[in-house]
Amino acid sequence: MCSSDLSGLVTAFLAFDAAGKLAGLAPVKEGALALGFPAGQALVMGIVLTVCVVVYVIPRTAVLGALGITAYLGGAVTANMRVEAPLFTNILFAVYLGVLMWVGLAMRRPELLRVAGLPRAAD
Repeated sequence: MCSSDLSGLVTAFLAFDAAGKLAGLAPVKEGALALGFPAGQALVMGIVLTVCVVVYVIPRTAVLGALGITAYLGGAVTANMRVEAPLFTNILFAVYLGVLMWVGLAMRRPELLRVAGLPRAAD
């Protein structure tokens, strides 16, 4: 799988998630309620996620978007931990998605590996 495929897969999932929140679908509102949020809060989450995804897909601002998405996914982990959701399926799903996002971004921009203290393949 190449970097654009990986990043595209993550982007498509997050865009689909944001669209459901922006549309105010009943299952999304029910999910928000199950996690202890007011149903109307899903719209705010959808707006925040949409902004982060748009910033992520612009190459010049992709790192900033990835940081915003990482924060968003951290909130998802915390919300699922609070209601004691299953660990490997619910709680860690956001972690899996975040790791895929950063791997795709590092594949697109190998210079990011130096920030993490990892040598690039050419180094």
